[in-house]
Formats: sequence, structure tokens, C-alpha cells
Amino acid sequence: MEEAQRLILERVRPLPTEPVPIEAAAGRVLAEPAAAVVDLPPFASSAMDGFALRAADTPGTLPVVARIAAGRPAARALREGEAMAIATGGVVPQGADAVIPIESVVEHDNSIEIAQAVPAAANVRPRGGDMRAGATVVKAGVVLGPAQVGALAAAGIAAVSCGAQPRAAVLATGTELRRPGEPLGLGEVYEANGLILAAQLASAGALVERLAAVADDEEAHAKALARGLEHDVLVSSGGVSVGPHDLVRSVEEELGVEEIFWRVAVKPGKPISFGVRGSTLVFGLPGNPVSSLVGFELFVRPAVLALQGHGQPKPRFEPGRLGVAIKLNPDRDELVRARTRVDDGAVVLDPLGGQESHMIARAAGADALVLLPRGDGELTVGAPVRYLRLD
Repeated sequence: MEEAQRLILERVRPLPTEPVPIEAAAGRVLAEPAAAVVDLPPFASSAMDGFALRAADTPGTLPVVARIAAGRPAARALREGEAMAIATGGVVPQGADAVIPIESVVEHDNSIEIAQAVPAAANVRPRGGDMRAGATVVKAGVVLGPAQVGALAAAGIAAVSCGAQPRAAVLATGTELRRPGEPLGLGEVYEANGLILAAQLASAGALVERLAAVADDEEAHAKALARGLEHDVLVSSGGVSVGPHDLVRSVEEELGVEEIFWRVAVKPGKPISFGVRGSTLVFGLPGNPVSSLVGFELFVRPAVLALQGHGQPKPRFEPGRLGVAIKLNPDRDELVRARTRVDDGAVVLDPLGGQESHMIARAAGADALVLLPRGDGELTVGAPVRYLRLD
């Protein structure tokens, strides 16, 4: 598995970068470090509703000489022996060095009574306390999520440089495939892999074109695969094994695809193929839906992320413990669908029943893939394992 991932990533050439408005940047990969335009916060502000004052004037009774709303600074500086009402986020006036919460005072018309001393800097957010102008807000190679987009916007960044979104084509192959909603004849099945792969590609940041499924016919394969090769990434499902109707690899060879490898010691997904034509990455995934789903997560998603300049494109396996004993496969690493639960602070993984690669309905109940390294014997209950989240 690791060797296959290495061979794939060695052939990825990141796409050009492009400016992206911050409003459209969620889900994109940042290509260059983004620096703050202003101090954050850009002024000393109040952390709560209360009264701005001088700590040296407390305890005591102080007249309230002004009221400061957020976005409307005081008209003058605070003088000795005065207080100003202030809203959360309001500009702390010059001369004030603390804010006392509204619930900590007793109000009398236009004055407040303060029973205890207020420490200097209490409830004041200092200018630049979060970040100084010019400092890096988000590093390059990061997928921008809600928190990152919010931080960039707050720091005054209107646009960022991101890796271009890969153009990806999805092609399902097989004479037996029918569209959902059509009547099924004997031996026919509904086509699901194209939808699975399109959703996975979109979640990885690609712009997806779903090509119409093709029958097991060389001419139909050639026409569809040629169209797919016009993209940055071509992902097909089915037709990569050794049967007489498995045409994908031979047709791709005729179209000029250089095959880098075929078959990986992993279950499910053994007959996966990977090749290149020019800068186009070409993946042939098995026709069984679960094999296709797992193969994408292990091999295609890292490539799509790397095309966008992601700093760590390989799958992020996390530590957990097995909920049941399970036998190891002596010949192949195995990815087992499982449900996660938390027990005594640890993530416990319970493999689902029905692990065959055609059982996509069973796979719908999984939220994790547990990696079982090849070997003899079995892993016992509570054994440490690594797992991949299925978001």
C-alpha cells in the first residue's frame, strides 16, 4: 500500500495557483502563506458588556459620562474619576485600562458603585493580542475550513492564492449497469460506483464530470476513456481484472497511457491500476463498490489533494482499539469497515458484519476503515489499531 502511494505521489505535478476571493475559499488548499493585514484585534476592545474605567479609581463611585457601542468609539478620552458604559467589542477609550462587568456594579442613575478593586487590564482585549499585522494566519498546504476562512477574513485578507481545482472524470464500466429508477433485467445491477466516486472526488476538491456508463465494448471504452483523458484525473471503475470483458487497461494502453502498477496487496481493492498520460493521472478501480470506495481513499484522494498542493496528502490514520478479536490476512493488508464508539476515553472500533467487497449497503453503516496489517494469527479485543475516518 505504501509503495503504491509513493509511486502515485511521485508522479503528481501540482496544478497552477490562482487567486480566490475569501468568500469562495472554503474547501480550497492554500498555496502561499497568508499574512494578517491588520493587528487582531485592531484596537483594544472590551471582552464584555460593562464599564470602562481606570483601575486606580476603584473601589468607589464613578459618574458614567458616555456610552460606547460596538463600532462607535468614544468622542473623547476617559478622565480621572470617570467611567464609560461599553458594549462587548467596543473600543476601550484612551485613559481607561480596565473594564468591569455590568453585573459587578450597582447602578444609580448616571453613576456606578464599585465595591472592590478592579485589576488593571481586566476584561480588556489588547490590540494585537491574537495576532500582529504581517504574521502568518494560515500556512501553505492547508485545506481551508470554516475556522481558517474566518481567521483570514478577520485579519483583513480579501483573497488568497490556492491550488487550482483538478478537473476529474468518472467512468463506470459494465454491460450489466443500469441507472437507478430503470427496470432491472436478470443479471443487471444499478450503477452506484459513479455516484460514490463523484462524491469522493468533490469532497477532495475536484471539479467532477460523470461520464455515461459504458458497456463491455472496445469502441465504447475507447471513446469514453479518450474523453476522460482530457482531464487532470481519470477514475474508472470495473474492467481492471483478468476476465475477457475487462477492457480498461488494454484500451488505455492503446490510448497512450503508461501503466505504473497493476494490483496492490490490499483487501479490498487488489486489482487497482494506476498510470499516466502526460500530466493526466489515470486510476482503474475495481467494480465491486466497496473496493472502489476503499481504493479511492487510499490512492486517489491523496493524488487529488497533492495536485492542489496539500502539505500532507496521505490518508490520516488515527489510533484506536479493536472492539472484537479479528483474524489477520497473511498475504494482504486489510481495510475493515467499522463503527466507532468511545469507551473510557478511547476510540473503540467494532467491525461490521458482512465485509465482502460487493456489500455496499452494509458499508453505509460504517464511519471508519480499520487497517489490519498483513500477518498470521489474530488481533485480540482491545488490540491497538489504526483507522481512517469515513466522513
